[in-house]
Amino acid sequence: MTTQKIAQTKDTTKPTTIAWRFYVVLGLIFLVYGGIVARAAYIQVIEPDVLITRGNNTTIRNAANDSHRASILDRNGVELAVSVPVRTLYADPKIVIEKNGLSMKKRWQALADVLGQDVERLKARVGTNPKKRFAYIARQISPSMAQYVKELKIPGIFSRKESKRFYPTGEISAHLIGFTNVDDKGIEGLERLYNDRLVGTSGVKKYRKDAKGRKIEILADTEAVQPQAVMLSIDQRIQALAYQELKAAIKSYKAVSGSVVVLDVNSGEVLAMVNGPSYNPNNRKGVATHRFRNRAITDVFEPGSTMKPLTVLSALEFGSVNKDAIVNTSPGWMYLGGRRVSDPRNYGKLTLSGILENSSNMGTTKLALDINKDFFLGKFFEMGFSEETGTGLIGETSGMLSDRYRWSKHELASLSYGYGLAISPLQLARFYAAIGNGGYKMPLTVVKNPQGLSGERVLDKKNTEAVLKMLEQVVTEGGGHRAKVEGYRVAGKTGTAIKTAASGGYGNDYVGIFAGVAPVSDPKLAIVVVINEPGGDLYHGGEVAAPVFSRVMGGALQYMNVPPDGETRLSKLNRKRSDNGA
Repeated sequence: MTTQKIAQTKDTTKPTTIAWRFYVVLGLIFLVYGGIVARAAYIQVIEPDVLITRGNNTTIRNAANDSHRASILDRNGVELAVSVPVRTLYADPKIVIEKNGLSMKKRWQALADVLGQDVERLKARVGTNPKKRFAYIARQISPSMAQYVKELKIPGIFSRKESKRFYPTGEISAHLIGFTNVDDKGIEGLERLYNDRLVGTSGVKKYRKDAKGRKIEILADTEAVQPQAVMLSIDQRIQALAYQELKAAIKSYKAVSGSVVVLDVNSGEVLAMVNGPSYNPNNRKGVATHRFRNRAITDVFEPGSTMKPLTVLSALEFGSVNKDAIVNTSPGWMYLGGRRVSDPRNYGKLTLSGILENSSNMGTTKLALDINKDFFLGKFFEMGFSEETGTGLIGETSGMLSDRYRWSKHELASLSYGYGLAISPLQLARFYAAIGNGGYKMPLTVVKNPQGLSGERVLDKKNTEAVLKMLEQVVTEGGGHRAKVEGYRVAGKTGTAIKTAASGGYGNDYVGIFAGVAPVSDPKLAIVVVINEPGGDLYHGGEVAAPVFSRVMGGALQYMNVPPDGETRLSKLNRKRSDNGA
C-alpha cells in the first residue's frame, strides 16, 4: 500500500513542460548576442571612421622637418635680414601642479626676475587650470637665458627651438625690407612679399608606432622644399648713403618727411629706396603703425616743375616745335577760362632750354596748347603715371591721373607744369630713367636681375638726347646748380609744389623735389629726392632737395666706379691758367 502510494506520488510530480525560467535565460542570451552583433555591424559597416580616427590618433605620428627662414641679401651679398636661433619657454600646467612645482617660491621668483615679469601673474598663468597641458611663458629668449631657466629645475617648465629675425642695417632699410611677427611670418615689406620663398615648405614623415612607441610602418614621407634666399637689386652702400643724407636734410630743413629713390636707368633695378623718418625693425615697441609705410611707393604728390621736361618732350614728339624753337612768353601772364597763368617775371622769348632753365609756366603752357589734347594726355599715360612700376611691392600706388574726356585749357596748362596729377617718387624716377636710357619705359625691380629687363619705347631717342642736354643746362646755368657733382655732367630739374589743404584748394605747405640723371655722356643712374613740408625759410626744390641729390649721386657714381665725364676743380683751375696765359 505504501509502495503504491509512493509510485503514484512520483507520477504526479514529473514535469510535463520546460520551466519558464529557461525561456527567460535563453531570451537574455539571444538579446545580448544580438546586441553585440548589432553593435559590431554598426561600428564596422555604418560608422567605422570614429574608431579608426581614435586608433590613428593613438598610433600615427608626424615628424616635421622644419627649416629656418632664409636671408635677404643686397646685390653684393650683404645680409639685410637674417634668422638667429632663440628659445621659447612653455609650461605643462598639469605636470607643474601634480609635482607641486608652484611651491618652489624662490625658483619662481628667479624665473620672473630673469624674464622681467611679475611672479604672481606668471604663476597664475600656469596654475589656474590643472587640466591644461600648454601655456606660453616667454617667446624668443636667448639660448643663455633658456639654459639658466633649465638649471632652475622647475617641474613642467620646458623650452623649444625657434628662430628670430634680425636686421643688421636697422632703420636704413626698414621700409623696404619690412619685418616678421613673433611666429616668423612676414607682415611688412619684402618679408611679406617673398614670405613663401623665404620660408619654403617643411617636410613631414608620417609613421605608425606600436604600444611601446616603436616605428612599425612609414605611411608617408614628404621632403621639405628648402627656403631660398632673396638677393635684391639694392646696393647697401648707396642705400646707407641715401638714408644718411636724407635724414640730415629732414633735420636741417625741419621737414615732416622725405624719400630718395636711386635707379639703374638701363636695367630698371632699384639701387636704393629710403624714407625718413624711419624706425628700428629690431625694436618696434611704441612705433606708430603709419611709420611702417614705404612713402616712396605709397605717398603721392603733385610733381610741379619736374614735369616740364615731359611737356617739352611731348611738343617735340608731336612735331609742333623743333629743338631750336623759340617761344614768346611775353607779357609773362595770361588768363585761361578766367584763371591766371603766370611767371615770376616776363622772360620774353625763350628757347626750349630757356623754358626749363627759367622753369617758365608760360612757356610750357604755350607748348601744351599747341599740341593735340589727346596726344598730350596720352604721353602722361605712356610714361606710366596711372600704373604701378612693376616692382610688385605691397602697397604701391598707381598714382592719380584722370582719364576723363573733358579737359579745360587751364587744366591742360596746369598739367604742363606738373599740377593736376599726383605720382609717387618711384614713378617720377622711372620717367627720368626713360630720359636717361634713350626713351624706354622700364619695368622696375627690387630683385637682382643679371639679364636685365626689356622696356617699352615711349620716346624718340633724338628727342630724349635733346632734352637731356637742356636739363644739363638747368644744372649748369639754371636753378639746379646745387645739384652739380664734381667731375660729372649732371642733368636734372627742380620742382616746388604747393600741397593741397585738407579743407580744399592749396595751403601754405610745400614739397621740394629734384630729379635728374648722370653722367650725361652715358647715363647710369636716375635719382629723385623729395623733401616733404620743409619748415624753415628754405623750401624750394633747388634749395632743399638738390644738395641731397648732389651728394647721393656723387657717392653712388664713385661706388659704382663710373669714370668722370666732366671737369674737376683741378681741371678747371688748369684751364683758367691756360686761358690767362693765352
